[in-house]
Amino acid sequence: MKEVKPGLIESVINKLEKLAQAMEKASVAEYVELYRHPRRLLYLNFISGIARGFGLAVGFTAVGALFLYLMGRLAALNLPIVGEFIAEITRIVQEELSRRAY
Repeated sequence: MKEVKPGLIESVINKLEKLAQAMEKASVAEYVELYRHPRRLLYLNFISGIARGFGLAVGFTAVGALFLYLMGRLAALNLPIVGEFIAEITRIVQEELSRRAY
């Protein structure tokens, strides 16, 4: 059997402790547990998908409402460029609605 250098065992032990701490920080055990129970993984992904979808819908509604509010305020100022832009959008929408009526 070969002789072990004096500081090698302490070095290996220190590295193992650091590795154990890093794995604990990364929650590797929790990930492994999720993969052992695929139904729980599917359930958590389903719930997170619903939450993301709901957040997207609420966020889009809020941003859209803010945009429409600001456009209304700009239209009320009767600025020539903005007024023409809004009139063009209105014309396009009315044309599309009249095409779909048939």
